[in-house]
Amino acid sequence: MKKILYISLGCLTFCLGTIGIFLPLLPTTIFYILTAFFWMRSSEYLYTKFIESTHYQKYIQESIVEKKITPLGRIKLFSTLFVVFAIPCVIVRNPFMTTTLVIVYLLHFIGLNLYFNKKKVPPLNEPNE
Repeated sequence: MKKILYISLGCLTFCLGTIGIFLPLLPTTIFYILTAFFWMRSSEYLYTKFIESTHYQKYIQESIVEKKITPLGRIKLFSTLFVVFAIPCVIVRNPFMTTTLVIVYLLHFIGLNLYFNKKKVPPLNEPNE
């Protein structure tokens, strides 16, 4: 039963992530990470096919694991985050919520820039070149 639930949730998050490639308000990366999580726990075949796919390689492996995000990719990332955080501010008009969302956005901006600018540390068993 648990295996069927994980496969189903993996299919749902895979579909949402794939739709997110074309719709900027759906976050592709988090849905693909969830897909990998669910399929890793339920089906070795689906997990292997997924991590070998071009979508996984482009949106997860290169950008998150290897930190190979282009300047245009960063602009898209922060623009999408800005829009997502700005929508509630425009709709609700609550000063406390607006302040909180501005702080959270700035923390995302700073944290993600630090993450992507951090040098990749080689594994201990590989010699430095």
